Amino acid sequence: MSNKITPYLWFDGNAEQAVEHYTSLFANSRVTKVARWGKGGPGKEGTIMNIAFELDGQQLIALNGGPHFKFTPAISLFVSCETQEEVDSLWSRFLAAGGKATACGWLEDKFGLSWQIIPKRLIDLMSDPDPVVAGRVAQALMGMQKIDIAALERAHAGR
Repeated sequence: MSNKITPYLWFDGNAEQAVEHYTSLFANSRVTKVARWGKGGPGKEGTIMNIAFELDGQQLIALNGGPHFKFTPAISLFVSCETQEEVDSLWSRFLAAGGKATACGWLEDKFGLSWQIIPKRLIDLMSDPDPVVAGRVAQALMGMQKIDIAALERAHAGR
């Protein structure tokens, strides 16, 4: 399968380390291609220029571009989780590897890239046609770092 649009991530010389980390976190993940700097390129000849990889089927590319640009939360990778266990597992693995929690299901990994670890159930609860009910869910979400589905369900039910 080939995606027409592929996220292209800029790293400061640690793209290989980042890709190893990311592919260890997600099932069905793998490196698909490695390109190395040639003679006369801006990188040292033979070192990794970019790495194409897949995270659970999503294609991405990591570039060793140098220190010129840094990640910001203005772009994030959204991970749709089926269960609380999946949320908990990913969350703890990101944090154990040097990431830091921010808010509302967002975290920043040790490379500075922002991720949203979001249970699918949140989208259902936030989409309630009753604005009062959806508002209770949003209010509960605003007090969370890692998302707690049971707490969102209680807020939805008005408990």
